[in-house]
Amino acid sequence: MDFLTDTFAGFTAMSLWEYIAVALSMAYLLLAIKESLWCWPAAFISTFIYTVMYWNGALLMESLLNFYYMYMAVYGWVVWRRGMNNKDHLPIISWSLKRHAVILLLTSLISVIIGFVMANYTHADFAYLDSFTTCFAVVTTYLVAKKVLENWLYWIVIDAASMYLYFEKGYYPTLVLFVFYTVMAAWGFKTWYEEYEQHQAKPLAQL
Repeated sequence: MDFLTDTFAGFTAMSLWEYIAVALSMAYLLLAIKESLWCWPAAFISTFIYTVMYWNGALLMESLLNFYYMYMAVYGWVVWRRGMNNKDHLPIISWSLKRHAVILLLTSLISVIIGFVMANYTHADFAYLDSFTTCFAVVTTYLVAKKVLENWLYWIVIDAASMYLYFEKGYYPTLVLFVFYTVMAAWGFKTWYEEYEQHQAKPLAQL
């Protein structure tokens, strides 16, 4: 009951700009699953709002991360639009397990280094977990822009880890949003895989 009360109180305390940012974030996710080019304008506007909000709230790393998301929204728009030259849209691709293993190893190493710095030289809470979700979000956003199928699997893990972080911090409205993100990421993988399988004729076991 306390959780529901706190969640409701959190939603009622949100500003109009926060609601707009959340709505556009959801629109981005739904449009990305549908492979719509318009997911990127939605992402740009929502992350612009978050960049300003976090900066004003002195959450500088979060602000910097969303500024990066703004850049990737422009990059994603350019890459996806180029893919429309001879086809309806940029094709979905799948990277090898070896390539993903390298990504996991390098990103995890960077996460640990940043987490160590944050844990020992700042007042950050959950420094390692926060570094993990941030570093992998940076990498996974690039995978989305390249339309790499496995990006959705990364997001499922990132969003699930973020849910724990937001629960522990009492950010209940954001927790509810990330529950939605996690479910939608699973649906996104299923949707993209079905199209990938149709065009590549490869069963999941061969990915």
